[in-house]
Amino acid sequence: MTGGAPQHPAAVDAPYAPSLEAVRGIARAAGAAIIEVDRAHRAGDAGALGLRAKGDASPVTAADLAAHRVIVDALRRLTPDVPVLSEEAADVAWATREVWRRFWLVDPLDGTREFLSGNGEYTVNIALVEHHAPRLGVVYAPASGLEYSGIAGVGAWRARGVGAGPEPIRVGGRGVPDAPGAPLRVVGSRSHRGDSLDALLRRIGPHEFVPMGSSLKFCVLAEGGADVYPRLGPTSEWDTAAGHAVLLGAGGRVLQLDGSPLGYNRKAGLLNPDFVACGDALSDWAAWVRERAR
Repeated sequence: MTGGAPQHPAAVDAPYAPSLEAVRGIARAAGAAIIEVDRAHRAGDAGALGLRAKGDASPVTAADLAAHRVIVDALRRLTPDVPVLSEEAADVAWATREVWRRFWLVDPLDGTREFLSGNGEYTVNIALVEHHAPRLGVVYAPASGLEYSGIAGVGAWRARGVGAGPEPIRVGGRGVPDAPGAPLRVVGSRSHRGDSLDALLRRIGPHEFVPMGSSLKFCVLAEGGADVYPRLGPTSEWDTAAGHAVLLGAGGRVLQLDGSPLGYNRKAGLLNPDFVACGDALSDWAAWVRERAR
């Protein structure tokens, strides 16, 4: 995104802009479905959450499923010929997926543990992936009304609540630090920190750790609130694609630790490798993390 980027994404004369506007509305509708479940639960409806464990022991609630239905139905109306892969319907055979060149990748409620804890750091994630790369993405936080959207290589925007207009955002992360005394701003998971990240943080030296849930970690980078997000542990492709698109639109990158771009739908499994997301597009953050993760 250049310094003269339009104030509103609808004004962008670029491919994907009309779809981005539609997806912003879909994400907000899904967020409303999540909030409805949450309100019923808080009002004393003991069965409103419908909490159960999936096969991998991760939690799923009625809010996840309600948001899933809203998003999938709306995307199928928007683009009938484009397949949708959602966390809540991810059992699509590789023989089917491997021929996809364009598809929607969705996490209806990213951060279910944050949703259950009540801290508000959960999101609706919707991304359009083409040729293994995210082209557009919307990350919406229903509890706060905060919304991030982006088109890779074009621009990224933030809207600060219901009714607020989107404003352009841009990465402000500095490069790999030369002076060890300069505090580095590292954003990381609030609920899935893990021993690997703790070990990495000990090797970094002086730093500020910014704990954040769900895909909001990418958005913190996109708006210049952190320098780097190292992820040394399992994530699924639907966890990252929307935030990845926002960060690309804001001028950042997401790299595997070998320095290659993080890609999507390249294999039968849907788990991401370890990666590093960064707000500075010039420094070799992958090598920097790799050296400290040994």
